[in-house]
Amino acid sequence: MAAHLSSGRVNLTALREAGRRELREFLDKCAGSKAIVWDEYLTGPFGLIAQYSLLKEHEVEKMFTLKPGRLPQADVKNIIFFVRPKLELMDIITDNVLREDRGRSPQRDFHILFVPRRSLLCEQWLKEQGVLGSFIHREQYSLDLIPFDGDLLSMESESAFKECYLESDQTSLYHAAKGLMTLQALYGTIPQIFGKGECARHVANMMIRMKREFPGSQNSIFPVFDTLLLLDRNVDLLTPLATQLTYEGLIDEIYGIQNTYVKLPPEKFAPKKQGEGGKDLPTEPKKLQLNSAEELYAEIRDKNFNAVGSVLSKKAKIISAAFEERHHAKTVGEIKQFVSQLPHMQAARSSLANHTSIAELIKDITTSEDFFDNLTVEQEFMSGIDTDKVNNYVEDCIAQKHPLIKILRLICLQSVCNSGLKQKVLDYYKREILQTYGYEHILTLSNLEKAGLLKPQTSGRNNYPTIRKTLRLWMDDVNEQNPNDISYVYSGYAPLSVRLAQLLARPGWRSIEEVLKILPGPHFEERQQLPTGLQKKRQQGENRVTLVFFLGGVTYAEIAALRFLSQMEDGGTEYVIATTKLINGTSWIKSLMEKLEPAPF
Repeated sequence: MAAHLSSGRVNLTALREAGRRELREFLDKCAGSKAIVWDEYLTGPFGLIAQYSLLKEHEVEKMFTLKPGRLPQADVKNIIFFVRPKLELMDIITDNVLREDRGRSPQRDFHILFVPRRSLLCEQWLKEQGVLGSFIHREQYSLDLIPFDGDLLSMESESAFKECYLESDQTSLYHAAKGLMTLQALYGTIPQIFGKGECARHVANMMIRMKREFPGSQNSIFPVFDTLLLLDRNVDLLTPLATQLTYEGLIDEIYGIQNTYVKLPPEKFAPKKQGEGGKDLPTEPKKLQLNSAEELYAEIRDKNFNAVGSVLSKKAKIISAAFEERHHAKTVGEIKQFVSQLPHMQAARSSLANHTSIAELIKDITTSEDFFDNLTVEQEFMSGIDTDKVNNYVEDCIAQKHPLIKILRLICLQSVCNSGLKQKVLDYYKREILQTYGYEHILTLSNLEKAGLLKPQTSGRNNYPTIRKTLRLWMDDVNEQNPNDISYVYSGYAPLSVRLAQLLARPGWRSIEEVLKILPGPHFEERQQLPTGLQKKRQQGENRVTLVFFLGGVTYAEIAALRFLSQMEDGGTEYVIATTKLINGTSWIKSLMEKLEPAPF
């Protein structure tokens, strides 16, 4: 099925449709009524592909979360396990199957759907437990790239960075290559591939090999993407460590966005009733979906937070003026006209109320002294001030036992902005952390060192100033209200990863050859032959479309910076973003943390 460009954007519905079709086909194989037992981690990503209504159409009557013990009662013919191929989950499934009452009539059939791949190791494990034969269908559902928004795809593989950089496990890179092959099957072969980093090289090699091994994969679809840019997260370790300053970035930093949903403190969203004071405040968190389908959110999500307030107050004036119109509606025609616009106006009003509440919640935090002090230190590091000595603010935070992740983000940022710390500075920080937070964090510190985030300066010289100046990573005169450069997303710092994408488009990487050599991993270019007749003849004024794939995670601020480049009048390039996982500094450091468990005696 050929997909096409829609409204200046790649239309990702074809990808979602392909996912739904594969799901329907599997469900139809299990004839009769069904219950799905979910690996909890998969419910969010699946929700972005298929609503419950689609499952219901295919006789799914019940849904349960995978947990040890007996399966809940359900009068259904089929029990289907939707799981990631992880051994600890196989133990739970084994327990579920063994506790099934074999005497019951009629018996229930078991099936297992591995997401995104079947695993021989898992099947062997089930076999050793004596339950493999209980499964009638054992299949895989290749949920590689999930459409999160009109220009955003994620694999939501939470441990991809750790696997690639600490465990030398390339499974997630294989899934990335498979996902890209699926994408090319739907949207045409991508003629040009550029990459930077070890993982990028691996993914490109796997794609080329897959193409060779499946000659049938050469399709006759007119290519939608002109270029694929593969970027390793470890080429730019700095960006995720800094606090994102866009509206969406701050929501993620403070509350965490999971599969486009955010849970917020309920008190700001309580309907204000006259004369009741603060009685009966809701206690359940307020859950909101955040994506571009909501007009207001699409407008403010990528703005610097300091520019959001003025947009909200302008909108408030427009909306109240629209509601005022009802007093001027005299004729039947005018009243009808007003009534027909009412649903849209009410949706706009409720959207405005929600975002005003969120902005107030965020403002409470961004105007705090601690937020300001933390940001000041980050910006000093990024602009190259005092990166080579122990920082007083960090020292005070450790002494006051601030959250460990906050400390780790700051010292990793300092290390990256100094090409590693002097040994005595590094030893001092480590000693202070272990004495204050406990020696069980020694593994975490070792992980951060292996990942290149917190390390001693080996070469004796700091390369960061060269990189900063050549790539213009620090801009002093940043305009937050009407930005003219991507550095607005961090109020001064331009994300290195996005600068690389910007310079690739124009004037090309040859202009920064020296810096590319300093950054980790190889940089390369590959061309994929297109069948004759499919070469693109670009129309006057037609933009190039580049798919930027972040291997190891991407932040919302980087996505905002790429969207800013897409919208630039003379940019000439539109960006679609793909990643192994949507991350922020906290979730990223958390994925590298490990606790030593105390000995059991």
